[in-house]
Amino acid sequence: MTDFAITNARIFDGTDFHHRKAVIIRNGKVNAIVESRDIPENINVIDAKDQTLAPGLIDVQVNGGGGVLLNDEPNVDGIRAIMAGHRKYGTTAMLPTLITDHRDKMESAIKAVTDAINQNIPGIVGIHLEGPYLNAERKGVHDASIIRPMEDDAIDLLTRLPNGRVLVTMAPEKAAKGTIKKLADRGVLVCAGHTAGTYSHMQAAIAEGMRGFTHLFNAMSPMTHREPGVAGAAMADDNTWCGLIADGYHVHPAVLKVAIHAKAKGKIMLVTDAMPTVGADEKCFILGGEEIIATDGRCALADGTLAGSDLDMIAAVKNCVEMVGIDLGEALRMASLYPAAFLKLDDVMGRIAPGYQADMILFDDDYNVTRSWIKGAE
Repeated sequence: MTDFAITNARIFDGTDFHHRKAVIIRNGKVNAIVESRDIPENINVIDAKDQTLAPGLIDVQVNGGGGVLLNDEPNVDGIRAIMAGHRKYGTTAMLPTLITDHRDKMESAIKAVTDAINQNIPGIVGIHLEGPYLNAERKGVHDASIIRPMEDDAIDLLTRLPNGRVLVTMAPEKAAKGTIKKLADRGVLVCAGHTAGTYSHMQAAIAEGMRGFTHLFNAMSPMTHREPGVAGAAMADDNTWCGLIADGYHVHPAVLKVAIHAKAKGKIMLVTDAMPTVGADEKCFILGGEEIIATDGRCALADGTLAGSDLDMIAAVKNCVEMVGIDLGEALRMASLYPAAFLKLDDVMGRIAPGYQADMILFDDDYNVTRSWIKGAE
């Protein structure tokens, strides 16, 4: 693997910005951040031309991209296409996400992700199974006829991925007592989503080891002054993570701002909930027999029901800065370091620091991603 240095960049290392310095990459990892004058001789030097160099962006909820929906193509080629569709927008690590589907499709998706990781498809770090163990009262575009109680052997299925992270979105109020603990004890990351549960349901789930909340505010019971609901439980708890879709459609910018300020620092992570239209010329697709159309960055059924998003990760960062007023460094952390921590991967990704995997993006002042590296490779 070629060693190289990147110079003339505004370097964001995950904590601070550095100017007039250079990043040295050796063997696919960050070796050092040095003064530009201290770049080693006989090493390839990349001129960043005053653009911003930041840790690669990490998306834990990606239904599709590059014209592919995981449910339709649960195979290595489909996963490769989804990753390629998102990488051009700064995503260097993701969890391909399967929307509620039949058992055979779940098995195929888990096998496909296993194979993708074994084949070193860049950026694939696990799988997100969004359903089918949801509450039909908050189904969104999930097929109510497939939503079902957890099968007796579901825990074995959900722990079948041997070499990556497994995230399961479920409705805690629909699960038998102790189920979340069994999953968490076997390494599964459990999030509440598509749930009509109460604050008390969420407290019980958190006590069992639930790690977070999927797309905060969407498809969950809202917060009121007498019943905090799922949204209130999510914002009040300091130890769980919340995914936020910052496209301006799923959550109003003012509510995004409230959530980011209310939630404990480090516990909000940006997600796309992206559909096949991201990174594709075609801006429509079929889901469950119904046509979904992306218009002005909004994916919806003909009746206006939101159906995932047409959002990419660098656009989510931009929206947090320009639409919500969040500091660029914090917006980048919400898209890199914080999801890395959620995935228990923050010792290897989410920073540009010695020993970390060289997952990095370079972007200009208009948030156009011009180059990206995964494990030091473009």
